[in-house]
Amino acid sequence: MRASQIMPNFQSSVWLKYVKHSFQYLVNHFLTFLLVPIMAASAVELLRMGPKEILRLCDSPHLGLVHILCSSLFIVFMATLYFISKPYPIYLVDYTCYKPPGTYRVPRSFFLEHLKLSPSFDPESVKFQFRILERSGLGERTCVPPALHYIAPDPTMADARAEAELVIFSAMDALFERTGIKPQDVDFLIVNCSMFSPTPSLSDMVINKYKMRSNIKSFNLSGMGCSPSPISVNIARDLLQVHANAYAVVVSTEIVTPNWYTGNQRSMLLPNCLFRMGAATLLLSNRRRESRRAKYRLMHVVRTHRGADDRAYHCVFQEEDVQRNVGISLSKDLMGIAGEALKSNITTMGPLVLPASEQLLFLLSLFARKIFNLKLKPYIPDFKQAFEHFCIHAGGRAVIDELEKNLQLSPEHVEASRMTLHRFGNTSSSSLWYEMNYIEAKGRMKKGDRSWQIGFGSGFKCNSLVWKCNRSIKAEADGPWADCIDQYPVHTVEAVKLQQ
Repeated sequence: MRASQIMPNFQSSVWLKYVKHSFQYLVNHFLTFLLVPIMAASAVELLRMGPKEILRLCDSPHLGLVHILCSSLFIVFMATLYFISKPYPIYLVDYTCYKPPGTYRVPRSFFLEHLKLSPSFDPESVKFQFRILERSGLGERTCVPPALHYIAPDPTMADARAEAELVIFSAMDALFERTGIKPQDVDFLIVNCSMFSPTPSLSDMVINKYKMRSNIKSFNLSGMGCSPSPISVNIARDLLQVHANAYAVVVSTEIVTPNWYTGNQRSMLLPNCLFRMGAATLLLSNRRRESRRAKYRLMHVVRTHRGADDRAYHCVFQEEDVQRNVGISLSKDLMGIAGEALKSNITTMGPLVLPASEQLLFLLSLFARKIFNLKLKPYIPDFKQAFEHFCIHAGGRAVIDELEKNLQLSPEHVEASRMTLHRFGNTSSSSLWYEMNYIEAKGRMKKGDRSWQIGFGSGFKCNSLVWKCNRSIKAEADGPWADCIDQYPVHTVEAVKLQQ
């Protein structure tokens, strides 16, 4: 069955959740809605009265000094309470993406030759991986770690650690050099890597390498598929909301070395063809002084978890095949489940980001169909009016195609995702940052632009981040796209015919 036939219909009604979220927004901002009109009305009245009338009112026998002092103290108290209750702005000061050396490159012909020479795969499995690679959307410059260049690969724990140290330390070094902060300045460290979780943890490895403070708060996330970068940012945001003048570093990566599947079960062969090495590091802060140089300000985090559904829970599942080879099994229901998770996510996202005009049109359409029983086509909110840029997880060609169709995006809106898949492959959770960097390298990121990052992961999860550009950003001379951005975008055909 084609993916487009099993994706859910995003036009279905979501009015209960829409109303619920609007109510939550009203409650959360009740103090703002209460104080701002009162203060504005008071200011207008004082301006209308003029200085002489204000002085005469103060001299009035009906208005004593105690009343004036009490009123003044009340206003000061309420204004103080308002400013104290405001959340800290969270800034993305800067970020870096690891760029593998050219010696790790795996052209398609090289990859397919290794498949044919490997004793692990039978002829049918080789043909199946041929077909997957033809339709994958990957280009000729994606990279895998050295341990997977052997015939046949026999990766060890030491090889996996070596890859982790290479990608994470390279990205961390670049982050510290670019931002000028010292490792000892970091208050919170969050590392996410789904499939490689050694002891000591990867966060411990980073702390040991950079000799960070003994009171640093560290977190190590694993088993969350390709979605934990937004989760890590969510954790960093929550920590920065309760600790003033702090820095948080987020590391997002996937270690490919130990996850090469050597069996012949088709549902487990897809990751071999798509996953490639990569990593991204982020520096977030709530310090006011960072507002000038920070690239972005975090606006919203929306997380959706479908794990209560057994189908969703098992659709991306690590297990053994009948020969006891460990791999990641991908269900045929994956696209449909991903669509359901996305539907729930954008239902929550809509009231937060859509302009009033889009929300009004949606509500009018909703009332017309639900209350007046009119047979109208449901109105699909135009998210292009809420965002200038879209970063869709580069999990594969089918994922990008379906989101482009169902969100009614233009080819330019999904260009960053397609080109990231073509140049770097599926780098798991870090792919969102290669996409963001592509937009910057093209010179398209301007002050005030809003970007929507969408990640998917096992469990099943769909997580979103919304960023607002803090300043116009110029292309970096040392970024991951620096040596090839002029060659992009490239035309990606539906299938590349490969010589078997």
